[in-house]
Amino acid sequence: MEHKTPDKGCLAEVFPFWDKLTDEQQDYLCRFARPVHYDKGAHVHSPTENCVGILLLRSGQLRAYLLSEEGRDVTLYRLYAGEVCILSASCVLDAVTFDVHIDAEEPVDAYCIGAGAFKRVMDENIYVRCYAYQMTAESYSETMWAMQQILFMSADRRLAIFLTDELAKTGGTDLRMTHDQIARYMGSAREVVSRMLKYFAQEGLVKLWRGGLTVLDKPRLQKMALGETEGRTRRRP
Repeated sequence: MEHKTPDKGCLAEVFPFWDKLTDEQQDYLCRFARPVHYDKGAHVHSPTENCVGILLLRSGQLRAYLLSEEGRDVTLYRLYAGEVCILSASCVLDAVTFDVHIDAEEPVDAYCIGAGAFKRVMDENIYVRCYAYQMTAESYSETMWAMQQILFMSADRRLAIFLTDELAKTGGTDLRMTHDQIARYMGSAREVVSRMLKYFAQEGLVKLWRGGLTVLDKPRLQKMALGETEGRTRRRP
């Protein structure tokens, strides 16, 4: 894959504030944007490492999560191609007060704008600053949504929400994901997920197979999910 600095058109498609920048600011961000690659499983960002910067995903998948002292992690959200990872530059955002970790769930290719360069333009331009804090607020919203599910929702409805959200991305009925992966994304124990999937299979909601499952009754699954999410509009799973 050819790696090169992104042109203005590429960044304009991602950043809604692009036409509010001066020519000098546009050139500056392009100059400090570089291609980066992360292998599957790579640690992209943590509170103890240097600030990475803003990541513009071209391909792959990132997972943002919290990590306890005992080593248990809770997934906050995942990011996909075409999306922007703002918390990888949390060192320049004084509104971010929690320690977030970010890993590559799949091989990732992205453009990275250095934290220092982005902060300079953010300090100069109110549109960039508003964008940064809007993205931060959305990240907080995703965090609170994850905590709400873990603290207040039953395991069966959490699983129904997760499966419904995952299948909505493809429009199909198959989900290629192990019980371990589902548990990690849900912030639950593998034993709980396996028990609930077995119950779903007994109820005719899903068919289990090695490395994944097939949803057999989407309407009923969606009804279970809506019992907890009615009236809430979510940006992404």
